[in-house]
Amino acid sequence: MNYYHLGELIHKQAQEYTYKTALKYQPSGTKWHTMSWETFSAKIMKTAQAMAEIGIKPHDNIGVYSQNMEKYLMTDFGGYANRAVMVPMYATASPLQVKYITEDAKIQILFVGEQFQYNNAFKVQKESPVLQKLIIFDRSVVLNPEDRTSIYFDDFITTGDNSDSLAQVHSRLKQLKESDAATIIYTSGTTGEPKGVVLTHTNYIQAFRIHDKRLIRLSDKDLSMCFLPLTHVFEKTWTYYCLHRGIPVAINQDPSKIQTALKQVRPTLMSNVPRFWEKVYIGIRERIDNSTGIIKWLFDDCVKTGRKHNLMFKNEGKRPPLGNRIKFFLYQYTVFYLIKHIVGINRGNFFPVAGAPLSDTINEFMQCIDVHLIYGYGLSETTATVTCFPQDGFRIGTVGKVMPEVDVKIGENNEILVKGKTVMQGYYNKPEETRNAFTDDGYFKTGDAGYLNEDNTLVLTDRIKDMYKTSNGKYIAPQMIETRIMEDSYIDQVAVIGNERKFVSALIIPNYEALKAYADKHEIPYDSIPQLTANKHINDFIFGRIELLQAQFTSYEKIKRITVLPEPFTIQSGELTDTLKLRRKVILEKYADAIDKMYRE
Repeated sequence: MNYYHLGELIHKQAQEYTYKTALKYQPSGTKWHTMSWETFSAKIMKTAQAMAEIGIKPHDNIGVYSQNMEKYLMTDFGGYANRAVMVPMYATASPLQVKYITEDAKIQILFVGEQFQYNNAFKVQKESPVLQKLIIFDRSVVLNPEDRTSIYFDDFITTGDNSDSLAQVHSRLKQLKESDAATIIYTSGTTGEPKGVVLTHTNYIQAFRIHDKRLIRLSDKDLSMCFLPLTHVFEKTWTYYCLHRGIPVAINQDPSKIQTALKQVRPTLMSNVPRFWEKVYIGIRERIDNSTGIIKWLFDDCVKTGRKHNLMFKNEGKRPPLGNRIKFFLYQYTVFYLIKHIVGINRGNFFPVAGAPLSDTINEFMQCIDVHLIYGYGLSETTATVTCFPQDGFRIGTVGKVMPEVDVKIGENNEILVKGKTVMQGYYNKPEETRNAFTDDGYFKTGDAGYLNEDNTLVLTDRIKDMYKTSNGKYIAPQMIETRIMEDSYIDQVAVIGNERKFVSALIIPNYEALKAYADKHEIPYDSIPQLTANKHINDFIFGRIELLQAQFTSYEKIKRITVLPEPFTIQSGELTDTLKLRRKVILEKYADAIDKMYRE
């Protein structure tokens, strides 16, 4: 296997795959288009030349503030060809967030996606002493009447079509160094201001190497769906890895249309966060639970058969009994196929999952119905993956085996410590934070708690900074409790409360549509969502379902009181990060009165 600097990766692949499909994309909701490796390479060169023409130099920081698009990847790889550093920003980022990153990274050129990003970026540019020019991906964006500097991407890439720019890019391609910084990925900032994680080309190349050793059942015959934001280290590294393997990538531009996109594209691979699979699980589980008679028996028998075949035998390296093999074969091409076809994953090879805790119940269920999740754990600072499931011999209840050539040990307070070539260079412009992030012997301090089993599998218990200690001195892992409670089809989000409190409580965001259906069925009157969530019968119903889910918890871990909220936690309101993690400090402040009320005698 050859390993290339990101600046030359696509051009090398184009020599091998030429007219084969590199990308699938769907501009502005139209039909799906394909782009060959040869065309992709040529467009990247045009982008690189235009960057050189506009004055971008090696080691300059270039910002990208956009949803996923084919032009996003052209920009990334065009930047790498110039030895520039790419700085992604979430498409949902506010002007304040864009301003912070732009000024911290001294970004002069910012590529933006659609009207929302352009409007925010132009507002920042007007007040910024740093930001000089916006380059716009979407041709339909309407420019501000005051704008005299912005240019559309399609016009931009024609500006470098000359021999001088071409010579300059070729010269830079000959000087590529793996030690060069490739990206600065800003963390979500759940506990403070964002920090820019500096990842080098060495980090990415090493990530490719260790995944090649772990993921042995994929090939250039696969097709990956790019759904998570390319700002997210998980999606960025996974998409680059697929391109390294010659795997075509389908780019989903609108996250709200992923269900339609999956049915149109039917990918074999897709990286995702647990929330996606929670929703899939709830949808399938509801169909099973609402079935009766022979249909209900059939569904239950499918799951039982799949558990025996996939988990008890195949995953253990053993041949399933003949009767089980026959039943599994029949279900695989009937019931399992129909379930997966409805979702759009019937061609699935496997699906990497990370970014948050995944319920063991959901993980096991998906494996049983022949949806192979590769569950893992990692951070921006470790170029994503630290551990993940092997394709055989994985253990439910863990986040997988430590990756090859990655060194993990457990430090004080059960903190997970990591060392290896995938660990970041440091935090941009933050030498003190960088020093504090490492132990004296060079291990990165993840801030996560867990333990290693004898077979080098890792069990993740919680974020150390999220751990609660009740007033009775008991330690609570809120993420573990939240993950369990969100298995329920009536519950969308949970924020567990308990720090320095007498007992554990929770703020509950229900599935409003399911709750309204329940109220209608049981003739519970309501005129509005706030009235519905305040209803005592509704609160008792939700709490009863929570009681069933926490039966296995110790008494001090169990939620004793709840408040059902009439509005969800959102990125826009500040309660969630761009990666959909809870901003606990914001939630505690915003809902202080409701929380205090739960603890009054």
